[in-house]
Amino acid sequence: MTDTEDYTKIATPTLHAVSHADGGSDEINVDSLSGQLADSQPSSIDLVSGLLARFQSLIVSNWTTRITSHDRLWLSVCWSPELSLFCAVSVSGAFNRSMRSPNGIDWALTPTPADNSWYGICWSPELSLFLAVAYTGPSDLFMTSPDTINWTLRSPPVDNQWLSPCWSPELSLFVVVANSGSGDRVTTSPNGIDWTIQSTPADNDWYAVCWSPELSLFVAVAYTGTGDRVMTSPNGIDWTLQSTPVDNEWHAVCWSPDLSLFVAVANTGTGDRVMTSPNGIDWTIRSAPSDNEWRSVCWSPELSLFVAVSETGSFNHVMTSPNGIDWTLRPTPTDNAFRSVCWSPELSLFVAVSAAGTGDRVMTSLHF
Repeated sequence: MTDTEDYTKIATPTLHAVSHADGGSDEINVDSLSGQLADSQPSSIDLVSGLLARFQSLIVSNWTTRITSHDRLWLSVCWSPELSLFCAVSVSGAFNRSMRSPNGIDWALTPTPADNSWYGICWSPELSLFLAVAYTGPSDLFMTSPDTINWTLRSPPVDNQWLSPCWSPELSLFVVVANSGSGDRVTTSPNGIDWTIQSTPADNDWYAVCWSPELSLFVAVAYTGTGDRVMTSPNGIDWTLQSTPVDNEWHAVCWSPDLSLFVAVANTGTGDRVMTSPNGIDWTIRSAPSDNEWRSVCWSPELSLFVAVSETGSFNHVMTSPNGIDWTLRPTPTDNAFRSVCWSPELSLFVAVSAAGTGDRVMTSLHF
């Protein structure tokens, strides 16, 4: 939902059933919800803003665990709009370290050609291709698939510990970063098959990379380094170190085109496990509501909301923010070690995957 008309539909007096994995349901009185928002003479802008805030809270405060019969260590998940599929990858399992789902609820294991430690995955709409990368393994550390079922091993130029892939539609380029190597912790490819090593300005432990189309800029964040745990590049080839305000272990970064803002989250720090930047160069520390080990962050344009998930916590493994500055903890149904979260605009659904749990290593947000 992206306009006033859509959001005002939320205020209609209807009941929505929320399904749970155990077969039960909750009923949400949306008529009551709109009543809480009403004032004597609300403006259209205030009404829509209030409804959006309530709707955001409703969605991200209601998470449901999903049954997974395969207790793999799931570390990364992404969504393909073109295939209408989620795909997740794992560092454990016997030649079946990926799984797929059309709805975030029903998951099926899919075969993988090697038992590598698959750490990250991304989707290229232009190539109709998934790319998964590994930090260790007995075989080639990259694999690609057009459908999550048929995977093909690919050879990176060096066997660094590759952790995070990213696709730039504007450059028609994959970029992957690593936390090992000597001056060569980035590799690029136009097709997922042919790879080129790129020079990196510091041997920091680079853990995540993302692309801003609006800025024409890649931003990578690192676990290690002294005041320089960010690097940027306009083309994936030429990289520049940037100053960071604190030396937290930055684990993930994402871009909001609507806010023109990068957000990075960390798994260390005291009350300061978030930082933001409008340009990838100037970074500002933001207060986090809990010192959980934040592992992943994504942006939902439709909800105008950042969502981050953590590996640790006490039934509060999610935090959200409408602006990257003000963050709110959200309840979670389990204390699983959530490692990755992604958003499906088509399903209006967040999916998070975990490296721990018994038969419940996926959770999904409320959807209508």
